[in-house]
Amino acid sequence: MNIYSPMLLGDSSNTDGEKNHVLIILPICYQRQYLWRVKIIIRYYHLWKHFKNWKLYLAYKCGLTTAAPLLFETRSGVLVEVPQRLLQTFKEIFMDECYLAGLKKKIPPGATIIDIGANAGYFTLFAASKYPGASIMAYEPVPVNFAELMRNRNLNKSHRIECFPLAVAGHCGEINLSLDASDSFTTNATMLTATSKTADSLTVGCVTLQKIFDDHRVARCDLLKMDCEGAEYSILYSCTPDVLARVEQIAMEVHQGSGENENIEALDAFLKRQGFQTARRPVGMFWAWRV
Repeated sequence: MNIYSPMLLGDSSNTDGEKNHVLIILPICYQRQYLWRVKIIIRYYHLWKHFKNWKLYLAYKCGLTTAAPLLFETRSGVLVEVPQRLLQTFKEIFMDECYLAGLKKKIPPGATIIDIGANAGYFTLFAASKYPGASIMAYEPVPVNFAELMRNRNLNKSHRIECFPLAVAGHCGEINLSLDASDSFTTNATMLTATSKTADSLTVGCVTLQKIFDDHRVARCDLLKMDCEGAEYSILYSCTPDVLARVEQIAMEVHQGSGENENIEALDAFLKRQGFQTARRPVGMFWAWRV
């Protein structure tokens, strides 16, 4: 068994613009330790970069504050309310910047951003902070999540954020979601078949991406963010080429479904046929952009 493997530590450019790569050989166990430490450093750098009161997070981690919920303020003045139950989601979006990792095109000033599966609104607030002047439409169908989304929106009334208590799907009307109604917040309400015996059903209103574009006169969506627990397939597959042609970039979490084309490979092939280039990560993160 080979316990050694080459690892690319980083790269830099010389004066001619050529890449200079640094390659070393380390035992795999050391690589994992090294990469984990680098990830932690980057995570705390992002915390410092985004927030004026970043020390609040450290105080909470060290048990020096009992504030509940935590209230952060970004360096651009966006307020972010974080109940303890949603701290992991907050970390993924602000500290890991999980949706930015594969973006290939710069988001322009005054961008139109659509957040499907907004949950408590952390990506919406992240976008409002990072892209001042952007117009953001956030869709979240689960009532308890939508209430928190609205609290966060109401803390930031000067920003162009609109919130809608709707799911986005492949048709207009109603859909049934499976979720754990006993949870204080729901981060995994899904249109896919429930596998848990404790799953509850919730009927919610839904719209298509076509209707969103029509109702709000969206000529161009600069960034479409999706974390909708399986609905991504029906949302995108039901779009006409004209609708998809108005989408510049997509950042989403992809979930394995039970249907023939409800998998990341089929979705990748579909979007490439629609003129997108794509990238993905093993954890299910997926990006698409127009050339």
